Amino acid sequence: MKRNILLLTYLVFSVMILRAQSFTITVSNPSKTDKKDAPVVLKLKDYTTDRVRSAVVTLNNQEIPSQLDDLNGDDIFDELCFLTDIKKKEQQSFIIVLNEKGKHKKYPSRVYVDMMLSNKKIKESNKQDLYISQLTVENGTNVYSMLHHHGAAFESELVAYRIYFDHRQTVDIYGKYRKGLELKETQFYPDNIQKSNGYGDDVLWVGETLGLGSLRGWNGDSPTMLIDVDHRSQRIVASGPLRTIVEVTDKGWAVNSPKAFEGKDDDRITMTAFYTLYAGHRDCSVDISFCGELSDKQFSTGLINVKNSTEYTDNKGLRGCWGIDWPVSEKDSAGHKRETVGLGIYIPQEYIISEQPANKNNYAYVVAPQNRFLHYNIVFASDNESFGYHSDKEWYHFLKEWKKELSQPLIIKKKD
Repeated sequence: MKRNILLLTYLVFSVMILRAQSFTITVSNPSKTDKKDAPVVLKLKDYTTDRVRSAVVTLNNQEIPSQLDDLNGDDIFDELCFLTDIKKKEQQSFIIVLNEKGKHKKYPSRVYVDMMLSNKKIKESNKQDLYISQLTVENGTNVYSMLHHHGAAFESELVAYRIYFDHRQTVDIYGKYRKGLELKETQFYPDNIQKSNGYGDDVLWVGETLGLGSLRGWNGDSPTMLIDVDHRSQRIVASGPLRTIVEVTDKGWAVNSPKAFEGKDDDRITMTAFYTLYAGHRDCSVDISFCGELSDKQFSTGLINVKNSTEYTDNKGLRGCWGIDWPVSEKDSAGHKRETVGLGIYIPQEYIISEQPANKNNYAYVVAPQNRFLHYNIVFASDNESFGYHSDKEWYHFLKEWKKELSQPLIIKKKD
């Protein structure tokens, strides 16, 4: 009897062991500069066929914060990510343990994201309380004014973004004076007391321009809005502790197609965009996938031509500007000051059809997806920052170094 109990205990323990997989990966920095808070992202399907419930990542026998994300909403984690500080030409070894059971550990969050409805019973713009995680509306339903800060908003310690939930889907920005998370307290609209205490604020007026890297259609002459869409959605995919991901979906979008405008639905497309912001980063990654017929369609993105701005371009996908303007329309400028900002976008050349000359509204690109996919990165800085950049010369130097960093990603390998 005692022997049977011992055998049963051993078998149960063995099954528990089998529910965890351990392996080692090496992460190498091929660039000539040190990287801080460099993202390491593992697609779990490449490392296990099991359903992962929790994970532990260690470096030099020390556990480090990590994050598991379900990207498509099927209740199965798709990616594991963590951040590392790695010197130039350095190689690091991480031990990864994936568990089929348990719950992933909560680490202190270095990012924040929210999306909420406007509560008309609450007058204060920084005390709203109707939080939501996703919203889908049918064509013709305008919820722009019903959503507080007009769509999903997300931040790292350095910067904050928001994405308008309307036909523009403009990416707008919030600049900071000091490093730290603020949106939970200011909700993108700081009151006078918060402003006097050093909180940030909206620093850019975007109107119907491209803002910061908004994706639009292209009619052969200028960007076009996402007006005719069957369903429009925003969803918070990941909320930290190391990165936020916001999904924006336009289902049944008639881009610029005569067939679609004639009511022929076979020429409509579905576009899904993921906006990813990592802790310690000011840049945001934009990854867009498409379904439907794309052969006759072109798209556009780029930067608003900020008033009084200078421009930089390397004519190879990197473009930036540095300028000063009111952060709201001039008729609403009471209580605001002019804001100086630097904007930047980097689009890999394989997606670029043409770089358009600047006009009064935009520094635009005409782009096209490759294999139904489009990727680019956006970034900005506010002159208010105590930690950032304060001239176009400094900003354009940063943009050049930023492109180099993006062009030399970490090399990740699994050890046998």
